[in-house]
Amino acid sequence: MQPLCPADELSDIRAEIARLRARETILCAAFLRDPENGALGRWSKIDVVQHRVLEFDIALLPENLRFNANFYRERVSQTVRNQPLPTALAPRPGWPIRREPAPLALH
Repeated sequence: MQPLCPADELSDIRAEIARLRARETILCAAFLRDPENGALGRWSKIDVVQHRVLEFDIALLPENLRFNANFYRERVSQTVRNQPLPTALAPRPGWPIRREPAPLALH
């Protein structure tokens, strides 16, 4: 097996993370609907915890403060994006990886 180019490896990792996040969303939704169903596993236990946070709401400020440039600062950040190449330029056998969806049962 040929080692993957770092760009392809990052794309593979992000695809796997997306698949796992989707599965996490399904499982969390099931626990929120019924916290006791499947919450006790062989190696772990799930607790649904509620917490409250006091949040600052800028929309409640008077308009003369909300849009005053003196209260804003610029922040610069960098991100790493990945985009698939057009198929004609980089055909890739077996891609994208197709996996069968896991059953909805929680244990």
